[in-house]
Amino acid sequence: MEDSVRNTAQYLLPLKKDQNTPGNYDIYPAFNLEENKIFSSVNELVCMLPDNGTVIIDGSAGVFFEQIIEDLKVCLREEQKSMPVFINMEHALKDIALIENAVSEFTGGDDPLFGTRTSMDMLDFFNKELIDGLKDKGKKEYRIIYGTGAGIIDKDAFLIYIDLPKNEVQFRSRAGLKTNIGTPPAHPRADYKRNYFVDWVVLKKHINNILPAVDLFVDGQRPGEITFIKGDDLRAALRLMSESAFRVRPWFEPGSWGGTWMKDRIQGLNTDVPNYAWSFELISPENGLLLESSGLMLEFSFDLLMLQESPKILGDCYEVYENEFPIRFDYLDTFNGGNLSIQCHPRPHYIKSEFGENYTQEESYYIMDTMDNAVVYLGFNDDIDPAEFRNELEISYRESIPADIEKYVQTHPATKHDLFLIPYGTIHGSGKNNLVLEISSTPYIFTFKMYDWLRPDLDGKPRPLNINRGMENLYFKRKGENVRYELICKPQLIEKGDDWELEHLETHPTHFYDVHRYKFKERILVKTDNKCHVLNLVDGENIIVETLNGIRMNINYAETFIVPAAAKEYILINLSDQPAMVVKAFVK
Repeated sequence: MEDSVRNTAQYLLPLKKDQNTPGNYDIYPAFNLEENKIFSSVNELVCMLPDNGTVIIDGSAGVFFEQIIEDLKVCLREEQKSMPVFINMEHALKDIALIENAVSEFTGGDDPLFGTRTSMDMLDFFNKELIDGLKDKGKKEYRIIYGTGAGIIDKDAFLIYIDLPKNEVQFRSRAGLKTNIGTPPAHPRADYKRNYFVDWVVLKKHINNILPAVDLFVDGQRPGEITFIKGDDLRAALRLMSESAFRVRPWFEPGSWGGTWMKDRIQGLNTDVPNYAWSFELISPENGLLLESSGLMLEFSFDLLMLQESPKILGDCYEVYENEFPIRFDYLDTFNGGNLSIQCHPRPHYIKSEFGENYTQEESYYIMDTMDNAVVYLGFNDDIDPAEFRNELEISYRESIPADIEKYVQTHPATKHDLFLIPYGTIHGSGKNNLVLEISSTPYIFTFKMYDWLRPDLDGKPRPLNINRGMENLYFKRKGENVRYELICKPQLIEKGDDWELEHLETHPTHFYDVHRYKFKERILVKTDNKCHVLNLVDGENIIVETLNGIRMNINYAETFIVPAAAKEYILINLSDQPAMVVKAFVK
């Protein structure tokens, strides 16, 4: 069944976690709970259901509700329990044409990539009279109401929520399955755009309203197999995580320019792929978090942690970002691959007015590894002529002839542990043979590709370019010698001890985040100072991070981890003979 419902080379999350060998990158990093907190059978779930009143089974768009309902019916018969009336929320949806008309305001029309963040909420998808009718019946009969949005019927009912990780939503969409609320599948790119700008925004608002009332929380990503946790235990786990170090579950994607570094060095990935271009180390709107208890694993969306615990996670920047996590870490792998597109990101007013985002996408490239004279494209040459640059890009796109990019854009040698600064409006792109740790603001799809080396995407189709949007946002004054002085970081020593150093990797004045780097042989104490820290072990083999509550977490080379502001302080302990090096990003 898995082959028919997932179009991806990434393995499905296993039910149970194998013990990871120390020193090896862990692709399933789980936060450990007490024994017997996670369950793994529909029979166990049925035993926890009430025998009367209303039961709500809510969940993400893309969940296989009908399959789960059939499994429930089988178990109810086996347990000889009362059989409720089953009501599908889809019967209360507005007509498809009405839904499509409503969402079209936010999905950008013919634009293949971009829309505007929606102002809709869950009720906007449903017929008010039909919803009121379901509410009016109250507790007159034993019933199970199921489907996305069911929680709007009765918050006092027994409430089950079935979550689906965002990567699995995309894999199901690529398999041609429905992943949007109330409408049939279109094309994976259109479905993703709809999800990003509409459905995921609506679902986040919805789960925020019902999270305190959830009685059972189900991980619905495994076809025919579930894991679940009691709502009280989930909320307790979120509280504990808000004071402890943790990792998100990374996921990995091939791409047209992708490389071999991750494929060769990260164990447990499917190697039957052309390459791996990205690792989503920490992209909070799409990553999940894993819990483990008695060997069983359960995944939930990062959104849940932020909705319940964002003041403790973010500390002094909570009032600015509220329940949005502001910093992003990801890998761009071009080892034996190709150059990234020549691109830029929107200015703040542009991303707000055009796409409804609260802050813009701005980046920095931390160079984890290189080979064979790797470079980074960054900034314009001193003699840049904007009109000539635009004309060459347009001719290249229209006539499919190569552009002389280096005539206009500077190249800089890339060396391990360099940091290149990419404030919004800056022309840039990684060259081949780099492993880049991208330290960035969280918005992550607003890349205006202006030149893509005439190559197709993995599906054989051209990748969309945004020359016009790029030209509207570029700063052509970022050119010449100023690029080396302003956009290539020069580390400065802040303080040092007998066997450790703390360096400042100063970012650009427009960047809202800053970067520090620790070098140490044995251990170092770090205070959060009411800031959330996002860190990565960029050199060394293996360290331990220990927080004040006594929880310890193993961190391997190249792994990204988070320490919330509420942790107050933590110890980094080097377990290997060679010195360790950790970079830390935080809001200024």
